[in-house]
Formats: sequence, C-alpha cells, structure tokens
Amino acid sequence: MTTVYPAIIHEEEGYWVEFPDLSGCFTNGSTLEETMEMAKEALGLYLVSLEENGQAIPAPSNIADISTDEGQTTYISTDMNAYRRDTQAIKKMLSIPAWLAKEAEARNISLSKVLQEALLSKIQA
Repeated sequence: MTTVYPAIIHEEEGYWVEFPDLSGCFTNGSTLEETMEMAKEALGLYLVSLEENGQAIPAPSNIADISTDEGQTTYISTDMNAYRRDTQAIKKMLSIPAWLAKEAEARNISLSKVLQEALLSKIQA
C-alpha cells in the first residue's frame, strides 16, 4: 500500500528530513540519496506503528499549504506493506472448482500468489 506524505529536507552537515503531519517522525543521512531512502523507511515504520497501536493515521497535507523558511518541501512515498511486522505466511483452506484448479495448474499459476494479490487489491480499494 503506497502512501505519500509531504516532507521538508534540511541541509546541515548532511541532510535531515521532517514530516510536518507526523509529530516526531524525523530521519537523517550523509548524502541526499541516503537521506531519501531513510525518509522512506522512517515514514513506513512510523505509519505502521500508528496502525499497529490502533492510532489514527493523519491525512497528508497538501504540499502547497506547507511554508518553510528553511529547507525544501517534497513528497516522500513509502510502501507500508514492506514495514509490517507480521508477514509470516499462514495456511488457509479454500475451495475452488476442479476445472479452475486444473487450468491454473496447466498455466503454472500460483493460487497462493493470486489470492494474496486479490486480497491486497480488495483491502486497498
């Protein structure tokens, strides 16, 4: 589930990033590239932590509404699914028509993968 939030990037002996909508969500790096990767990770971990603790995830602000005298505003995107902690696969029993199972097998279609993709699609809709 890709999520996008506005951020402010500051340059001071390297770089650091803050997310105006997410109190306490900061990160830093030596290079701009490293900082952007760290920002993506910080954002993902922060949002998943809110979700896991039953807290509301604030809506991202419009970047045009953020004014700063220091730093540059930008958007940072992250895939929250990459930071979820309970990613252990579990077995689930399901039933499908025999003809459909045969067709899927003949075409080397992974039923597990199709089910995961379909569930993610439904959840994100």
